[in-house]
Amino acid sequence: MRNLRFTISYDGTAYSGYQIQPKADTIQYRLEQAVYLLTGETVKVISSGRTDAGVHAKAQVINFLTASKIPVERWCLALNARLPRDIVAHTAEEVPLTFHSRKAAKRKTYCFTIRSARFPDVFHRNYEYHHPTHLNVEAMREALPCLLGEHDFTSFCTVRTDKEIKVRTLHEVRLETEVDEIALDGKISRIRIYISGNGFLYNMVRIIVGTLLQIGEGKKPSSDMLRILEAKDRNQAGPTAEAIGLTLWRVEY
Repeated sequence: MRNLRFTISYDGTAYSGYQIQPKADTIQYRLEQAVYLLTGETVKVISSGRTDAGVHAKAQVINFLTASKIPVERWCLALNARLPRDIVAHTAEEVPLTFHSRKAAKRKTYCFTIRSARFPDVFHRNYEYHHPTHLNVEAMREALPCLLGEHDFTSFCTVRTDKEIKVRTLHEVRLETEVDEIALDGKISRIRIYISGNGFLYNMVRIIVGTLLQIGEGKKPSSDMLRILEAKDRNQAGPTAEAIGLTLWRVEY
């Protein structure tokens, strides 16, 4: 048997998330179907993490065991020929049999993109959350540093989680802005929030973003982020931001 690791990208718009579900179209189902069409094998494709419905991935990492003798350099081309156009394999390599995409991951980075201009961008409408009214970007930025380091993130986790331990470590949290080339007023039109950590709770990034949006709207002060974090109470945080703006950006090992 061989253990193959791939870096893949996907547009999650049309899928019910990564994980296989009954009577639902998912990324994992499409990947396993492609392997079956290529080799005739029924494999279990393991990922670095399970993205929700509508969430995208720029560089998701997967692995699976195969008895196929296909040279590793031919795998991406062969898989892509059997995958839908919104899922693409970029790199492939053979790794030790003990490698596990999720368990071996040391750091993951997510990016949440907000379209802050008056009108949506037709070419990016599936990859960014449109917020047409003003956001106080500096207030949002001031709220971020308290999230760095090891904390109990209960306040930023859905109550439906099955994780008993809610302590995670965030290594980097930053906010970047862009000005739209077609806009003539020079105002910020796009906000990107990057969050890197050793692991994430269910909906953690989207709840952090939902809270940041309330701060940007002036509904909460920047100082509330620390209060909410220390409260360890989901009811204190903001709403869960829409999945459309979230992308799994990078996985490090």
